[in-house]
Amino acid sequence: MSRHVRRREPRAHWVLLALFMVVLLAGLSFNGYVSHAGAEGSGPDLTGDASGPAPAEVTGAGPVLRVAPDGTVTSRTMPRRTIALTFDDGPDPQWTPKILDVLAEHRAHATFFQIGSQVNAHPELARRVVAEGHEIGAHTFSHPWLADTPAWRRGLELTLTRNAIAAATGRAPVLVRPPYSSEPAAVTAADFAAMRQAGGAGYLTVLTDLDTEDWRRPGVAEIVAKAQPAKDRGAVVMMHDSGGDRTQTVAALDALIPKLQARGYRFTTVSEALALPPAAEASTGQRMRGHALGWAQTGGAWLSRALTVLMVAAVVLAAVRLAVQLVCARVHVRRVRRRAREPLRYLGPVSVVVPAYNESANIAATVKSLVASDYPWVEVIVVDDGSTDGTADIVERLRLRGVRVVRQANAGKPAALNTGIAHARGDILVLVDGDTVFAPDAVGRLVRPLSHPDVGAVSGNTKVANRRGLLGRWQHLEYVIGFNLDRRMFEVLRCMPTVPGAIGAFRRAAVVDVGGVSGQTLAEDTDFTMALIRAGWRVVYAPDAIAWTEAPASLKQLWRQRYRWCYGTMQAMWKHRRALVERGAAGRLGRRGLGYLLLFQVALPLCACMVDVYGVYGLLFLPPAKVAAVWAGFTLLQVATAAYALRLDRERYGPLWTLPFQQVVYRQLMYLVVIQSTVMALVGDRLRWHRMVRIGAVAQPDAVRIRSRS
Repeated sequence: MSRHVRRREPRAHWVLLALFMVVLLAGLSFNGYVSHAGAEGSGPDLTGDASGPAPAEVTGAGPVLRVAPDGTVTSRTMPRRTIALTFDDGPDPQWTPKILDVLAEHRAHATFFQIGSQVNAHPELARRVVAEGHEIGAHTFSHPWLADTPAWRRGLELTLTRNAIAAATGRAPVLVRPPYSSEPAAVTAADFAAMRQAGGAGYLTVLTDLDTEDWRRPGVAEIVAKAQPAKDRGAVVMMHDSGGDRTQTVAALDALIPKLQARGYRFTTVSEALALPPAAEASTGQRMRGHALGWAQTGGAWLSRALTVLMVAAVVLAAVRLAVQLVCARVHVRRVRRRAREPLRYLGPVSVVVPAYNESANIAATVKSLVASDYPWVEVIVVDDGSTDGTADIVERLRLRGVRVVRQANAGKPAALNTGIAHARGDILVLVDGDTVFAPDAVGRLVRPLSHPDVGAVSGNTKVANRRGLLGRWQHLEYVIGFNLDRRMFEVLRCMPTVPGAIGAFRRAAVVDVGGVSGQTLAEDTDFTMALIRAGWRVVYAPDAIAWTEAPASLKQLWRQRYRWCYGTMQAMWKHRRALVERGAAGRLGRRGLGYLLLFQVALPLCACMVDVYGVYGLLFLPPAKVAAVWAGFTLLQVATAAYALRLDRERYGPLWTLPFQQVVYRQLMYLVVIQSTVMALVGDRLRWHRMVRIGAVAQPDAVRIRSRS
């Protein structure tokens, strides 16, 4: 409506936002891959065709195998009286150090098959393992069952693990043990395919002769018994230093080593026992890639924890907000009932000011509804703010009694309001948008609270007239929830930040007290209301004063409207920021009203994109039942809240079915508006007025039927 001129709006932030969301999703996905990819289930299910036996040269071979890509197999066994203790699934900050202490106490060496992601999480333990004379083999990066894993992922698992160990220790491992593996006799055809791929990558596969099954947490004696080879034979013994409580493993190890040492056994690494070349020095590229991998894993874990905290905080804040809203709603309902018992009184002439700029689609319906008011004395002043569509001519042709038209050059809505106020005769002013239709009793119910001398302004109850389609129903629900819960709460807490431009009543003395309607912000109604409260006037909400307005009929129009509202609200918040440190009514506005707007209309919407990314992460990596339960609980809470608001407003429950779909488009549009507004505010740009294209919805048959039902 105004002549504000703006520079071209910045767009680089959308690229940065998209990049940020991609990086965030990548970090979370990597964390999900590390944390969940190998965590589901308890191991392989050997029931399908893939579990057929491997070639006899494998199932009858020794525990250390070199499997060439063409399937050629050579194997080795441990020399006599030689034990190669092996520990899977580490490093673990609780159990690996205890096992290392036992090995050091008995001067024994062992081979640790470590998971790459665990090495990234605890590189100091990997370095300690090597420093104390033990060796490290690869146990994949995320502990999947390789036989049931695509070839590309098997290769990725092996590469990532080698890089992680290289970064932590400076050495590139040459030994690998597939997760969930055991003795050679248990190798399946699918396992053999994975072993061939590992062999092609330069790995020797190490299985076991003796599986202690300590992961089942048997007794110490059982573990010791299973770890003892036949007389004088050597063996590869499998244990675990992670994956659960390893108290029995530590105790069994402390008993096993001295017992077998007394029988002449030596405990050494796999490579030393078989005189294999030691692990090669890792290349610079491997170490650099490993460090980058570690940083990515650390960053992904931090992001996951941070977003979890954010989600919990948002849920807690939403719950507290809802509780406060419900309590305040009950208080306000009782207050309104007491107010309704007061007889409707004639408070003097009421002047209705209608600023209009190109409102030809709705202006006739608006003016007719005002003239049809049952209040005894109403004058209507239509201020034509330089319209080019004949708005003023339409009003003049109506020839309605008590209606005046004031024409002025286009100067903006605040100037048009001030012009109308200057021409008004009454001491009670009702400010109305040009696309709003009043109920016959709306004016009387709207001005009734002004019988109390400390009340300076009254907010009415705006309803959406054009409710057809998803967009209309979503806006209808938003209006009902916002007015019936937020505004009731604001009145009870005495911090009402906005009397909407669609329907509001003001005492002339209050208007004069703040110098009229300011044009310094795009949300002149919010700015005006905040100024009134800071001046000491009380602002209340009259839910029974009903008016219908035309809501945006397209996403583009909705974007423009909400963009202006949001940006203007930020301007008003900044303009009245000193209220935060003031006392009395101004302090209540600052610490309650501004604090609420900052938290729930700025800060949390700015974080909403991260919540959506976290939702995608949950769909990809978290248990589906858990994700579905959280979503269902959140949706049911929203539906219950909306249903209560509809009940308070005596509206039908029909539109509730659209609420779950609101999370797909509408919610994203709302938080993108906040992001755009924040960027504009930070760069100090001046937003021009985004006028909505009117379609005359308040005068259409559907809107008339809605009004008649109410």
